[in-house]
Amino acid sequence: MNNSHLIIMAGGVGSRFWPMSTPEIPKQFIDVLGVGKSLLQLTAERFTGVIPKEHIWVVTSKDYKGLVKAQMPYMQEEQILLEPCRRNTAPCIAYVTYKIKKKYPDANLIFSPADHLVLDTEKFREVIAKGLEFTTSVNSIVTLGMVPSRPETGYGYIKGKEGQEVLIRKVVAFKEKPELAVAKSYLAEGGYYWNSGIFIWNVNTVILEFEQHAPELAAKFSGLNRIYFTDKEQEVIDKEFFDCPNISIDYAIMEKSVNTYVYPASFGWSDLGTWGSLYTLLDKDRMGNAIVGNEVKLVDCKNCVVHTPEEKKVVVQGLEDYIIAENGDTLLVCKKEMEQLIKEWQ
Repeated sequence: MNNSHLIIMAGGVGSRFWPMSTPEIPKQFIDVLGVGKSLLQLTAERFTGVIPKEHIWVVTSKDYKGLVKAQMPYMQEEQILLEPCRRNTAPCIAYVTYKIKKKYPDANLIFSPADHLVLDTEKFREVIAKGLEFTTSVNSIVTLGMVPSRPETGYGYIKGKEGQEVLIRKVVAFKEKPELAVAKSYLAEGGYYWNSGIFIWNVNTVILEFEQHAPELAAKFSGLNRIYFTDKEQEVIDKEFFDCPNISIDYAIMEKSVNTYVYPASFGWSDLGTWGSLYTLLDKDRMGNAIVGNEVKLVDCKNCVVHTPEEKKVVVQGLEDYIIAENGDTLLVCKKEMEQLIKEWQ
């Protein structure tokens, strides 16, 4: 029997992808790539053949319940966990872990963000299968580390233990998003990987880690065991979740555990955190322009990214290295190098 479960974390607001992404409909629910499917749908789809649909869980904001149900109509109510407020990834992961353990006491868990892109899905499935095999046999937390292709400053890094011939290796250190010079030094030294935020572990392993390193969260969500899978669950979670600390799983567990491993992998991954990251993944015309839209004409433009999903005719002339994005009654036109300021302009 397949005892593996996928938990998709889909509560973010995607503010750096404005105006395509808005608080009402954030990027994980949008067809970012122009392929007819949202990032959430693509995330679930890439686990086909690895995780049965009845073992897929989505953790999201209460505001997005309707979006999840509309895009994943096969999911039961109990498979959609609703957060009343944002408290980062550690409380989110603790909640779903303790809930799943009540019904599936020996489950293997995969946690994945809803807004990432994977180009080589076949290779991805192979990596997930090997990761599950490892966590079944070794008391471990496995995080997927992406083999870096460039000195990226937008990702955190993981340092793997050197001198190990095994593929999945102990973690030496987690590193924050670096300056460019530091990122270059990581690549020159080797053994550093991008932190993908995709985790694999057994439910009993991670509960022991919570009990040791985040006892407040362990006590809270183990104490709610009586209400999981009952009609009182949402009412109680609505009250209890506000008291949770705002802390990431990296800070709460990963960086403290002695059982953390990194699995170096390469399968065409991006966290799609910015317009720039989307630009690098889209097909380009001969002038280096990337376009998502039905009637877009670029004249004397170079290295631009254009996203106009509405049925509108768009003509742009004379721009180089720009973002042009339209959503409803909002239009963004800015230099790609200024995209980090987009959050401030909304």
